[in-house]
Amino acid sequence: MTRLSAYLATAAAIALVGGTWFATKGNNDGGDRFAQCRSSQIAGGADTIGGPFELVNSKGETVTDKDVITEPSIVYFGYTFCPDVCPMDVSRNADAVDVLAERGHSVTPVFISVDPKRDTPEAVGDFAFNLHEKMIGLTGSPEQVKAASRAYKTYYKANEGDDDYYLVDHSTFSYLVLPEVGFVEFFRREDTAEQMADKTACFIDKM
Repeated sequence: MTRLSAYLATAAAIALVGGTWFATKGNNDGGDRFAQCRSSQIAGGADTIGGPFELVNSKGETVTDKDVITEPSIVYFGYTFCPDVCPMDVSRNADAVDVLAERGHSVTPVFISVDPKRDTPEAVGDFAFNLHEKMIGLTGSPEQVKAASRAYKTYYKANEGDDDYYLVDHSTFSYLVLPEVGFVEFFRREDTAEQMADKTACFIDKM
């Protein structure tokens, strides 16, 4: 997936959800305990993003969001055959987790495949572990993956053909999810590991 394709996929994702995400600065909602941490406002509220899911982990076990999100987590939807975008984004997420660990915050990076046809439990497990020892790799049936993607308002489309090395267009946001709270913030590709760590730490401190 080329960088241009990634940007196009991101734009398509935003259009697909009908402008669910509207970026703005300085959310001063007094009823929101995380208001000082947010750099974006979610139309309809943050609770319109995320929610329950059922997927398969690297051991082939069916797990739910309750099993996976046991501490603050940074969630990314991608695929293991991705030639450039996914490895860079997921590596950046792993770096953010390490920065947070240095600051005394434990955060789990989560990788959810949007290519269930090729991404077996073993494949996502190896991919995740090679990028960070704490990273959880998840896949599932096409129906399970589609349901998780819909919950997080992500976009993906496999460009399948005769070639086994087909690419998958997909959105490239990363999601900060807190246990017992759910989705609270998203990160764009241009956010650095340090910026992600700063923002994540703010949310954790207000849990």
